[in-house]
Amino acid sequence: MKEFKRYLVTSALPYANGPVHIGHLAGVYIPSDIYVRYLRLRGKDVVWVCGSDEHGVPITIKARTEGVTPQDIVDKYNAMIKDSFAKLGISFDIYSRTTSPVHAETASAFFRTLYDKGEFTEQTTMQYYDEEAKTFLADRYVMGTCPHCQNERAYGDQCEKCGSTLNPTNLINPRSTITGSAPVMRETTHWYLPLDRHEAFLREWILEGHKEWKANVYGQCKSWLDLGLQPRAVSRDLDWGIPVPVEGAEGKVLYVWFDAPIGYISATKELTPDWEKYWKDPETKMVHFIGKDNIVFHCIVFPAMLWAHGDFILPENVPANEFLNLESDKISTSRNWAVWLHEYLEEFPGKQDVLRYVLCANAPETKDNDFTWRDFQARNNNELVAVLGNFVNRALVLTGKYFDGVVPAAGQLTDHDRDVLAEMPQLRRSLEENIENYRFREALKDAMSFARLGNKYLADTEPWKVYKENPARVATILNVSLQITANLAVAIEPFMPFTAEKILAMLALSKPAWERLGEQDLITAGHKIGTAELLFEKIEDSVIELQLQKLADTRKVNTENSKDAVVEPQKGSIAFDDFGRMDIRVATVMAAEKIAKTKKLLKLKIDTGFDKREIVSGIAEYYSPEELIGRQVLVLVNLEPRELKGVLSQGMILMAQDPATGRLALMSPDSKIGPGAVVK
Repeated sequence: MKEFKRYLVTSALPYANGPVHIGHLAGVYIPSDIYVRYLRLRGKDVVWVCGSDEHGVPITIKARTEGVTPQDIVDKYNAMIKDSFAKLGISFDIYSRTTSPVHAETASAFFRTLYDKGEFTEQTTMQYYDEEAKTFLADRYVMGTCPHCQNERAYGDQCEKCGSTLNPTNLINPRSTITGSAPVMRETTHWYLPLDRHEAFLREWILEGHKEWKANVYGQCKSWLDLGLQPRAVSRDLDWGIPVPVEGAEGKVLYVWFDAPIGYISATKELTPDWEKYWKDPETKMVHFIGKDNIVFHCIVFPAMLWAHGDFILPENVPANEFLNLESDKISTSRNWAVWLHEYLEEFPGKQDVLRYVLCANAPETKDNDFTWRDFQARNNNELVAVLGNFVNRALVLTGKYFDGVVPAAGQLTDHDRDVLAEMPQLRRSLEENIENYRFREALKDAMSFARLGNKYLADTEPWKVYKENPARVATILNVSLQITANLAVAIEPFMPFTAEKILAMLALSKPAWERLGEQDLITAGHKIGTAELLFEKIEDSVIELQLQKLADTRKVNTENSKDAVVEPQKGSIAFDDFGRMDIRVATVMAAEKIAKTKKLLKLKIDTGFDKREIVSGIAEYYSPEELIGRQVLVLVNLEPRELKGVLSQGMILMAQDPATGRLALMSPDSKIGPGAVVK
């Protein structure tokens, strides 16, 4: 593995039209904070940059809705997000914003360099235009009826009721959100980044040069490349954003996807006059932390921009996480289905590390995961209180009781003592390997293993029983226990910095260097420790019930709002014999994969109990291949075979469509049953 002189770490810029929620934290900010804190503890030269993404249509729409300016909106949420991050201990070197003068200058210069090099193409297209407002309409400024679920308030880029991706021209009866009038089509000219020019380079750089990337990242990049890259517009007709810095571009601004990643560069420029060594020196390792919805921008689009510019290094890794759900439902800002960070900090004062711990322990590193309040409570009570807090408390209380708070000298070590102490360097090696390979869940287990090691050691040696007959032996036991405690404080610092600080304060100990992690003499005999205090407290059922009730109230509101959902009327009657000819069986999904050059289709290999066959199903928007494998589904097995995208589909998976959201859901038996079972 190549050694680098320095590190540049970036985290996806949160959009400044709302607060941060636990999905953002689990996907991006807690993993990157762990990684950066670890690098700093190792004494590495590292810069970590982030900031608010403050341009784009959703911000202008929110401003219009609230009767304020876009600047008012971004000022409000930038301050809220920055404050929440700081209170959670997210330790950016700089948290900037894309409305800063430095960013405007940097983004304009970046565009101009590519423009002067001939890296853009100009294209004239038809776009909706509001004749009353005398302005072109971005996707979000066009509203109409969704062609899929008949929602009359679908936007030009997406229907928020059924989740379908749309173009403004897909809408039925489109209207301008500015004036309410019907828009007309007019010509408009924009600049495009021709990604197809860079496809060969990107294919070699990613598919051959970065096979070590996480499977979800590598796989999504391969899918995009296999489909063939297309030019992407870099300008839009708006009055909110960075003006396109060329003649004839009046009324046009940089498209937010082009503007935002340059924010990493401008934030670094704000931070240090030596910014170029972090962006232009090949001895720098650049790592992007993002969620899976940003993979294409950080692995294909932004690298193409940097490559076309010619002066910048490219990312070495992009460890994107999957999504975190909330109580088995997708987190949704529009439906207020989220745990908001600023509210958590108010309702759970002093419990920053509990949230950090739970979100890391349950991080969606390889697949979508689910946050539940019961799991939050259980992890706090059964792991942080009963394991970590219990061990530290016992080690310090027993030292205070038997040795007046003075670290006793270790006498002759037994084989058991030596075995316990020998485990600590092994835990360190595993911890480091997991962090450096972005396996933070496993790394957290390694850090917690110091506490588990200590608890088991105390349970095995029982110093409270030994003291009367052999106080010298207890001195050794507590010396070993305090060494484990000091090591624990070092090991958990990247994950739970507030807890690490408390442990060191109780030990009256300065922070040992990371390089000493695993050593047996982090705390010396004769050292006077402080007073033991509880690190964590149990979370009672009543506290969790309040949070569950809060979500129940939100769900009730969402249900009330969806009562106007269109339910399809009953179809005409059929004879019983017609139904009898349908052979519906329970089947098990053995394998699943996306079909190239499609957005909705999956190829499933299923076990029907009497054969194994392939079925093509249009559910890729709702289920990933990974979560389908091993799942039981209902299949119409005697449907006439049909070839779809070169695959002979032999049957149909049965689904149900929610009339309120349009979402498709699989039908499955409520308990495990043998493949081939007949549905009657």
